[in-house]
Amino acid sequence: MQLILISGLSGSGKSVALRLLEDNGYYCVDNLPATLLADVVALYREQGYQYIAISVDTRSAPTLSALPDVMCALKALDIDLRLIFLEATTEILVQRFSETRRRHPLSGNGLTVEECIRLEREMLEHIHELGHRIDTSHLSANALRAWVKVLVDANADGLTLVFESFGFKHGLPLDADFVFDVRCLPNPYYEPALRPLTGQDAAICQFFAGEDTVAAMLADIRQFLQTWLPRFRQDNRSYVTVAIGCTGGQHRSVYIAEQLALAFAGEQVLLRHRQLPPKK
Repeated sequence: MQLILISGLSGSGKSVALRLLEDNGYYCVDNLPATLLADVVALYREQGYQYIAISVDTRSAPTLSALPDVMCALKALDIDLRLIFLEATTEILVQRFSETRRRHPLSGNGLTVEECIRLEREMLEHIHELGHRIDTSHLSANALRAWVKVLVDANADGLTLVFESFGFKHGLPLDADFVFDVRCLPNPYYEPALRPLTGQDAAICQFFAGEDTVAAMLADIRQFLQTWLPRFRQDNRSYVTVAIGCTGGQHRSVYIAEQLALAFAGEQVLLRHRQLPPKK
């Protein structure tokens, strides 16, 4: 059985992720108290369900403290359990609540939306490190659906290495474990013929291929990761997200992320580009 748990901040896209899973054949349950998780999973397992997705968040706040122990118990039953934790910047979340005119689930105590978000972060602090984090601040709904689908389709054995490109002018990704700044590298943006392309295009790859500084940057990041990944495995980490940033997230960061994914092809690797539209 595969069990996907969806958690995270209100307004970060949990409903989008859950609907995507439902459309892909998962039996979905929204807002289940953590203390009921084991009983519900046992019931659906007896009924023959193989794919289940359940949302667990601060709407059932009193039970959240039980979630880590419940997850450990479920994993011991040979269940392929994955937690996807969605988050976004406070500014973006406030904007989303303003646009949708929805009340924050914690707003009943007279708190402002910003105060509710701050409180919710504190309540979820012990959960977000239990799974794979996705910063949805600058993701379209389609991009989030694509990222979630790739994540649940990936092999869950061992450690998964995530390479994510981004643009600094759009803000740092909240989900990064490591951030490497490649803005010091030559920028194809200043070549008019290359400006509309991305780091996935052959002409951009050719532009970077002859640059010694690019090769040196790649070698240094690769050596760093090769040195420290064994320690993350020893710490039983399931995911390590390496964010590569340039100014706009279109050329240099995309190219470096692509090359690192190739360099670590022997690992379980996921590749994503925050500022590029998802491939169809």
